[in-house]
Amino acid sequence: ARKAPQGHAAGFSRMVHKLIVIVQLLMGDVPERRLFNQDDLQVSLAPYLALTQAVRAGDLRQFGAVMQAHRQAFTQDENLTLVERLGHNVLKTGLRKISVSYSRISLADVAAKLHLPSATSAEYICAKAIRDGVIEAKIDHDNGWITSHEVMDLYSTEEPQKAFHKRIAFCLDVH
Repeated sequence: ARKAPQGHAAGFSRMVHKLIVIVQLLMGDVPERRLFNQDDLQVSLAPYLALTQAVRAGDLRQFGAVMQAHRQAFTQDENLTLVERLGHNVLKTGLRKISVSYSRISLADVAAKLHLPSATSAEYICAKAIRDGVIEAKIDHDNGWITSHEVMDLYSTEEPQKAFHKRIAFCLDVH
């Protein structure tokens, strides 16, 4: 059951929904579209919808344009520092899309697609993404490209069975 007052604390509800959107984006999730379509939240969440679309697209230019257009709203909501942290998520999303689309791509092309200043910065970002497990790839420093590893079918392994077994064991331990 809902504990928050219904229909009374509209400002509180708007602020909570704004923070929910930001937290979901920071965690790598995409908020549900129906959240932005609620009549009482549609206007106040418009900057956050644009932000969500930019993060989902993985486009730094679009993200920069949204930041510039709605900086005042984010500042007024006292969420600007959290929103600025989403730039890393935009890069990760863009890099993930590139890694899935290309089996091998030059670092200069990665820099161009992500709108980065140089191939060196693309190399740094790719190395960090590989280290963090965002993408499965290898950097060829001599030739200046990254090679994506084949994405294997997870369901052909025993991992789903192990995860399912772990969840069942947890549920049985609870009772």
